[in-house]
Amino acid sequence: GDGFRTLCDSTAAACSNDVSHTEALRYEKQLGNILRAAQVRWPNLKQVFLSVRLYGGYANTNHSPEPYPYEYGFSSKWLIEAQILQIRSGGSTVDPITGDLNYKNGVAPWAAWGPYLWADRDIPRSDGLIWCNGQAAAPCSGEVDYLTDGTHPNATGDQKAAGLMMNFFLASPYTPWFKP
Repeated sequence: GDGFRTLCDSTAAACSNDVSHTEALRYEKQLGNILRAAQVRWPNLKQVFLSVRLYGGYANTNHSPEPYPYEYGFSSKWLIEAQILQIRSGGSTVDPITGDLNYKNGVAPWAAWGPYLWADRDIPRSDGLIWCNGQAAAPCSGEVDYLTDGTHPNATGDQKAAGLMMNFFLASPYTPWFKP
């Protein structure tokens, strides 16, 4: 060929083939809109923890396969960074993608990392997290964490995600309101 490749599979929903308008940037903008809308809807909202969805490589539809779930981690990272830079600048530096995220004047809640649910299929993360879809070999040994659509977690996957969330909220110094 000519050495060119598309940035994503054009048969997948929301595919963007422009480096200045990737799915990760689109989702970052959506997250900014969501935070501002949530602040309007719940005026007393003070904090939001961002998380990403589970591994999407087992999906048997083109709705939201990998690399979208992986890249959403970058969207969250960039949004948090944009808010930090805006607050550090006294509110004068507003990110052109996320928009105004100033929690000091009540435009948006304070945003931070929540539990990180993404892992690269059956390759253990440093904390041992894996997502399985019936692989016979270790480390999965037949475990299935997904419904038949390969996108949404089944009861086993729900329990795994709930455990990650519970551990996060019980351990975070920013969630004293959650602890018994």
